[in-house]
Amino acid sequence: MTAIITEKFRSHNANQFYESFTEASGNAYYLMIGKPNAFSSATSGGSDDSPPTPADDISSEFYTWDSAVAAKKIASTDIVYALPRRDFVNSTVYDMYEDNISSSNPTTSGATNLFDSTFFFRTSDNRIYKVLDNNSGAAYSGAEPTSESTTSFVLGGYTLLYMYSITASEQATYLTTDFMPVSTDTTVSAAAVDGSIGSIIITNTGSGLTNGTYYAAVYGDGTSAGTSSGAIIKITVSSSVISAVSTGNTGVQQAGAGYTFGTVNLGSGFTFSDAALTSASAIGGSSAAISVVISPKNGHGYDAVSELGGHYIMLHASLEGADNDDFLTGNDFRNINLVVDPTTYGTATVGSASSYRTTYAMKFSGSPGTFTADEVITQTN
Repeated sequence: MTAIITEKFRSHNANQFYESFTEASGNAYYLMIGKPNAFSSATSGGSDDSPPTPADDISSEFYTWDSAVAAKKIASTDIVYALPRRDFVNSTVYDMYEDNISSSNPTTSGATNLFDSTFFFRTSDNRIYKVLDNNSGAAYSGAEPTSESTTSFVLGGYTLLYMYSITASEQATYLTTDFMPVSTDTTVSAAAVDGSIGSIIITNTGSGLTNGTYYAAVYGDGTSAGTSSGAIIKITVSSSVISAVSTGNTGVQQAGAGYTFGTVNLGSGFTFSDAALTSASAIGGSSAAISVVISPKNGHGYDAVSELGGHYIMLHASLEGADNDDFLTGNDFRNINLVVDPTTYGTATVGSASSYRTTYAMKFSGSPGTFTADEVITQTN
């Protein structure tokens, strides 16, 4: 028996963690630093140049707490959903959104899971775009996109959809070399169409077809096939094979709505029940086949976090010496930890202060002398 951890489960875990910061009986999370002394083979193992690999065991947890210096609370406003950072590079082959990626139907890059693929990218001005069609796996060739249209558009040979922009403050706080924040643009979300046909894939170009342009209805469980409200695709036959197919939102060429599955019947003439559409003759020939790509639930752009695979969480905390004198800017530290619901010393009360010292300290009312960094102070009486 085989099993998988689905994207839904990853998203659920991320959502639960995110919500735990703001729930009525939420958790208290702290960024804790420690280990002011150098790593050495005689004590902790390794060295500062080659620190030991962290272990997930009881003794390591004890040691982490024993060597802790201070902790800073992470506010509910200092958390965002995140994605792997994928920057736009011209002449690059990007994957495209498909609704059935698996080991038997990998992406252009060979990914067997949509969320491991490169079906979105970030531009230099921090706009994020989803690739709805990658021109049969060709390299993107054109200018960097800048459009914030709520409908898809073609550029560089690709069909793209603007998803959202990273704000200046998000860029400064959360944009790293490996990850970038993700959020849903409400304008894009409002324009999303549930169950629309976002792109089409030619699975067999056929042979002996009649050259010309054809319009075919998508049959399935969406809006009435063969009517002006259903999904309709445009088919171009050249040199007796299908050379191009497309869908869109202009004229009779449209994306439809409400589909969870759909098929295109190329075996007979295309007869539309809507008087506004003209019936067409059979495409002729044999073996031609076209599959449709259906949008995620609620449509492309409705929820950028779930659509793009935002099951990562990024946290932010700024450590400052002014934090109740709990942090000293000259302190060394080698451990960085995330702790949940720490209790104040000697009690069972979960901490609530903005910061804590996790060591004993002495405060002098005057200057007791001159000290150097890391000097050991001893009491003799």
